[in-house]
Amino acid sequence: MSLTPDDVKRIARLARIETSDAEAQATQAQLNSIFDLIAAMQAVDTRGVSPMAHAQEVYQRLRDDVVTETDRHAAFQAIAPAVENGLYLVPKVIE
Repeated sequence: MSLTPDDVKRIARLARIETSDAEAQATQAQLNSIFDLIAAMQAVDTRGVSPMAHAQEVYQRLRDDVVTETDRHAAFQAIAPAVENGLYLVPKVIE
C-alpha cells in the first residue's frame, strides 16, 4: 500500500492537523516506509511458530493462593460507628 500526497492531506484534515505541502511530502515518505516494513513483516512465514508473551523465556514466580490472615471481620465491625446486616453504614453524601 502506498499513500499519495492527497491521501496524507486528507488524513491530516480528518485528524484536524494543518500540514504544508513539504510536511505532507515528508510524512508521505515516512508512512510509506512504515507500510513497506509492515508488508515485509507480513510476508514472513510464521506457520508453526507459537505465540509468545515475552521476547525471552521468562516466567513469573507465583506463590500459592492461600489465606494467610485470620478473619477479623467481627472485630472490625464491633468498632464501626454504624453496621447493619454485616455492612458498614456511611452518611449520605450525594443528594
